[in-house]
Amino acid sequence: MTDATGYFLEDLAVGMSAAYSKTVTEADIAKFAEVSGDDNPLHLDEAFAKTTQFKGRIAHGMLSAGFISTILGTQLPGPGSVYMSQSLRFTAPVRIGDTVTARAEITGIRTDRKRVTLLTTCSVDGKVVIEGEALVLVPSRA
Repeated sequence: MTDATGYFLEDLAVGMSAAYSKTVTEADIAKFAEVSGDDNPLHLDEAFAKTTQFKGRIAHGMLSAGFISTILGTQLPGPGSVYMSQSLRFTAPVRIGDTVTARAEITGIRTDRKRVTLLTTCSVDGKVVIEGEALVLVPSRA
């Protein structure tokens, strides 16, 4: 892998993995709300959020899920790959100040279709907050 290109299909193997960690800030949530248009007060208004089952503000689920995209687009398979699909299950909230660790592990390779399946998770302090599966189209040398 180089800076400009990721792994080629021929370089990948089941079991390869990568991770990315980011601490979620107030600014991240505000920027995500602005870019996405999701201004749900659960994410932006502490007084409102205190009245919910979460008893305080939580980050947008898709903000944390976006860290999976960081891995796929920059590390594994990396630049040149195409994110085709993603299943997600949100299992716990992420709050301001939480450090989210996203992880992706190759679980299957379809050389005939140039596709790779990856188990994807996000966790905070070892607790899984998002789990799912991604399908990625990967460039081939051929």
